[in-house]
Amino acid sequence: MINQARLNGAFEHLREIGISQMLISDPLAIFYYTGKLMRSGERLLALYLNADGGNRLFLNKLMNCPEDLGVEKVWLDDADDAIAIVAAVTDHSRPLGVDKNLPARFLLPLMEKQAGSAFVNASIAIDRQRAVKDAAEQEAMVLSSQLNDAAMERFRALIHPGVTEREVAAQIPVIYKELGADRMEFGIVAFGANAADPHHRPDDTVLKEGDCVLLDVGALKDSYCSDMTRTFFFGTVSEKAREVYNIVRRANEEAEKAVKPGMRFCEIDRIARDIITEAGYGPNFTHRLGHSIGLCDHEYGDVSSVNEDVIRPGMTFSIEPGIYLPGEFGVRIEDLVLVTEDGCRILNDYSKELLLV
Repeated sequence: MINQARLNGAFEHLREIGISQMLISDPLAIFYYTGKLMRSGERLLALYLNADGGNRLFLNKLMNCPEDLGVEKVWLDDADDAIAIVAAVTDHSRPLGVDKNLPARFLLPLMEKQAGSAFVNASIAIDRQRAVKDAAEQEAMVLSSQLNDAAMERFRALIHPGVTEREVAAQIPVIYKELGADRMEFGIVAFGANAADPHHRPDDTVLKEGDCVLLDVGALKDSYCSDMTRTFFFGTVSEKAREVYNIVRRANEEAEKAVKPGMRFCEIDRIARDIITEAGYGPNFTHRLGHSIGLCDHEYGDVSSVNEDVIRPGMTFSIEPGIYLPGEFGVRIEDLVLVTEDGCRILNDYSKELLLV
């Protein structure tokens, strides 16, 4: 059933950018408002919002949606001129907002039919609304991260002499399923020098004494994402690796301490980056500090040096500093945080002590 509070919020955000009607094609955004997740493939799926009323959900007869969603459905089949049907509903005298996901095969014909007086990428309105999680979403994010904490303990137990990255990675979706996740979202497993590649894909590398073991993992639980990274060491740890680990941990913890409403994202990034730079590893921290998260692992907004947006209560994002030394090893430590009225709640409780396995 359509969430009226979220729908009202959508119109508020659209008014801020001067738009009174919008066509939303992103299935996750449609789910956000209607509670129904549908995959469209190459066919048209769109939620039409109009501040004056007359909201519609355009969907193909191949899509399974028997329930009442609280919005009028317009059923299409493959013989229909879907664009003409949509254009017959929109107000041609006013600008039509569209989202960044609307394919050109639909957008260009809509423009040819002058379905709006102008066409505006209005995704920013929806993105800004989704960036601030309501109470139900916050609870879902908490539960998803708690599941990820439990999963990390199971993943660490997979580390043993002779195991390969690929063998560990193969068990990640199995463990998530056993713990009650909807599905695995991603799983990076990197041993030793492979951990110097932040997006390494698990291969047949065999674990050896002294290797770091970087696990960057996340799953969906009740449609909301988790994301956490921990770096362990197998058997022994060199003094250099220990030093790097402690620098990354300090950058992670000091940045998290600073998160509160009114701070800018770039200020949080700077706190962690300065710690790593002052320790002599600035060039080896090669990415932004974090990303927003919710229904998607990477949502609109990030914790980066160029994002001057102000942090608000209800936002959820990662804090994940890293140091990557090509040919040697890499260390990343990542938590998710939920911004509160006076600070933040760290959603991951899994230990950040340097652990040998």
